[in-house]
Amino acid sequence: MNLEILEESGLTHNESVTYRALLELGPSLAGQISRKTGLHRRTVYDVVEMLIKKGLVGYIKKNNQKYFEASSPERFRDILKEKENAIDEFIPEMMALYGKTKEKQETNFYKGRQGLKTVLEDQLESGTKEILILGASPIAYDILQFYFKWFDKKRKERKIKTRIIFNKSENKIKVPFSEIKYLPQKYSSPLAVNVYRDKVAIILWSKDNPLAIVIKNKEVSEGYKKYFELTWKLAKSK
Repeated sequence: MNLEILEESGLTHNESVTYRALLELGPSLAGQISRKTGLHRRTVYDVVEMLIKKGLVGYIKKNNQKYFEASSPERFRDILKEKENAIDEFIPEMMALYGKTKEKQETNFYKGRQGLKTVLEDQLESGTKEILILGASPIAYDILQFYFKWFDKKRKERKIKTRIIFNKSENKIKVPFSEIKYLPQKYSSPLAVNVYRDKVAIILWSKDNPLAIVIKNKEVSEGYKKYFELTWKLAKSK
């Protein structure tokens, strides 16, 4: 019998060795188990006591001596079922703790055009009333051609406003249901930051390898909102 299987079911090495020996020997005295397993007699008593508590070993008395006997291996099914039931009982509590941790912070990475669409659609589904966009780049409209028409239509239907700080350029972009301001061209960058609810999406609008990092963290979000408001005051309407 493979001892690893017994150990994986929750027995220690000594317990596994002793249980296997009892299966092979049948009802046995501690001395017989000691000789079979190579374990010290005192150790055998300790191990057998633990196996009795687990319901894997029983004993009978003959002539005032204890003969130990292995319980049916079917008992392992019961043990595993008991463990499963115990885990099921605590799963809701553990999931609640896990949920609180997940709620505090979460960072996800997205690559490619489809990845960026996922990030933008998350903004629509987030329940936010406003999206703040810092450093918006006209390149975005080249990378996701036609997509923004659909996005802005859905955003308008859901009454999600945007305030956008573009880098100044010759081409003025019209965005429905939005307020727009501009920063000098020297601050131009393909990097944009979208802030919504408790999330911050840092987007690299690159034609070759567009990517986004979305951070879900209330403190980070609040920090970026304050930075946006400061920049909004400094930016120009035309």
